[in-house]
Amino acid sequence: MSTIIKAENLTRRFNVAAPPGSKVKKVSMTAVDRLNLDIQEGEIFGLVGPDGAGKTTTLRLLCGLMDPTEGRCVVAGHDTTKDVDAVKDQIGYMAQKFGLYGDLTVEENMAFYADLLGILGQERAELSARLLKMTRMEPFTKRPAAKLSGGMKQKLALMCTLLHKPRVLFLDEPTNGVDPVSRRDFWAILYQLVKDGLTVMVATAYLDEAERANRVALMHKGRLIRCDTPAALKNGLEEACYKVRGADNHQTRQILEQQPGVLAAQPTGGDLHLFLDEKVTSPEKLVSITPFSYERILPSLEDVFIALVQREELAHAA
Repeated sequence: MSTIIKAENLTRRFNVAAPPGSKVKKVSMTAVDRLNLDIQEGEIFGLVGPDGAGKTTTLRLLCGLMDPTEGRCVVAGHDTTKDVDAVKDQIGYMAQKFGLYGDLTVEENMAFYADLLGILGQERAELSARLLKMTRMEPFTKRPAAKLSGGMKQKLALMCTLLHKPRVLFLDEPTNGVDPVSRRDFWAILYQLVKDGLTVMVATAYLDEAERANRVALMHKGRLIRCDTPAALKNGLEEACYKVRGADNHQTRQILEQQPGVLAAQPTGGDLHLFLDEKVTSPEKLVSITPFSYERILPSLEDVFIALVQREELAHAA
């Protein structure tokens, strides 16, 4: 496989209003901080992090919609600042709020975007039919977009994005607010697209969803904190992870997080997930301080992200 997306020290800063009482009017905020990525053709690549992590800014930089403050990115063989028109010919970008027209039907929305892209005649008919079949939207072609469910709207947005047959597809939180069944269907479509040769980069805050990607980049405050396959991320965590339950989980958590060697004790359902540096402490030692039951577990991707962020915050504080 060959590299189709490459980011080198990609950085983007914005000037924002200074906090009240500051002596200056503007301060510089770094949204993306020296990001390096190397994405292979045919991958589903997940860009994961909470709101404010820099995911949307990263996608916009890679799509050539804004210029980096520092660094560079190359997509499908073209520099996004020097050859932006060539980049746009090769990519599809589906923003968080795609520009569907609610008073137009499914087929009218598709026809409108096909007109914008200059797709006419037999090519339009064949491509539209194939996309409708792939997304199972054939029965709804006459339905106005405003009357579609959330999942159907995302499928329609995806079809419009795919009309010009891009090589790379950028998706910004495409299943945000979509029900679980529609999310599953949407990912089934993505797998089919990759099988057909497309490369997909999807930004999401759903860590369970990110496990479906071939590789995942975890972002926090504009920085890349780890990039690997979901399995490697879960198996490569330095800290041991335990499922813990105390008589009072709130009190147990407060006590545990004050102990040396405890990185975090995070609520998960009715349990706590406890992250330990086993060179410093162990569950047996901690039970003597506050009683709890425990079981060693393989961390989820969410556990890994929490542990890595906690480690970053502790290092920054030190």
